[in-house]
Amino acid sequence: MTQNFHIALIPGDGIGQEVTPAALDVLDVVCKKHDLNFTYDEFDWSCERYLREGSMMPADGIDRLRDHDAIFLGAVGRPEVPDHLSLWGLLIPIRRRFRQYVNLRPIKVFDGVESPLRAAVPGEVDFIVVRENVEGEYSEIGGRHNLGLPEEMAVQEAVFTRGGITRIVDYAFELAARRKGRLISATKSNGIVHTMPFWDEIVRERAVEFPGVRWNQEHIDALCAKIVLHPGRFDVIVGSNLFGDILSDLAAAVAGSIGIAPAGNINPSREFPSMFEPVHGSAPDIAGQGIANPLGAIWAAAMMLEHLGLPAAAADITDAMAAVLAKTDLRTPDLGGTATTAEFTAKLVEYLR
Repeated sequence: MTQNFHIALIPGDGIGQEVTPAALDVLDVVCKKHDLNFTYDEFDWSCERYLREGSMMPADGIDRLRDHDAIFLGAVGRPEVPDHLSLWGLLIPIRRRFRQYVNLRPIKVFDGVESPLRAAVPGEVDFIVVRENVEGEYSEIGGRHNLGLPEEMAVQEAVFTRGGITRIVDYAFELAARRKGRLISATKSNGIVHTMPFWDEIVRERAVEFPGVRWNQEHIDALCAKIVLHPGRFDVIVGSNLFGDILSDLAAAVAGSIGIAPAGNINPSREFPSMFEPVHGSAPDIAGQGIANPLGAIWAAAMMLEHLGLPAAAADITDAMAAVLAKTDLRTPDLGGTATTAEFTAKLVEYLR
């Protein structure tokens, strides 16, 4: 029997408009193989809309997304619109209103992709960064004071709650238990005197419930160095909103290109839809040239299938990605090649078929 899924599509800005169709081409092939039917509602929410209408999305935007099975996002950002306006006008409201408190960033060095690090060996580097996605350092509490005066100041408050830390740490422990059984908690409790010791305390408390997982904590500065020096030693890393954000982009560079990296903004309870996206951003410097790497979006589509309970379909995509990279010389410019987005997508579709 055909399974039906209703997806909200937000191509967004820049190369988001180019890699989203590539992901849909791949999904179309997989759907035919696995007797799936995906229907899409496309929304033009973007910086272009902001410049035209004064907002990234309409006032009822969240309600219009609510009943979809998942949300697929291309990219957001345009030089004329400050990043904090585009992010807080679209992505962050979706993440918070839909309680997408888990941000998943898988990191893998594929055979055929050269990492800038000698120690990053294909088959050995395969880990996941679990980022807390709705509180922590990215809070709305704070403000600017004495604007324009010599004593002008800005205050930004970090917000860490017991419930918020517990649920993200539990998710990371459960994920590690299903993988290699190793977890690293990113902290900075030697310098940040309130929030990070609180984080560490809760990690220790929750670790008791997962005796099969070996875990340790690392200060964020030392952890960044160890990811560069020994990337193959990691399995699951859990961190706060800021630390997880920085670590995941660093790790994507270790894997060879941020153009490959996907992300899932997950609501584990499935009370609301989850959102999937490549993490490369809108890349206005190459937008419109047809040379964007579609792998981040395509891998994000595979993550979406996995979340929807379709692991075989997801594996078809990731297997095809691995095969094209290992068995062909076709590469987009970010990976040192000359292939266009369309050429690379066509080759991947060929492998899928």
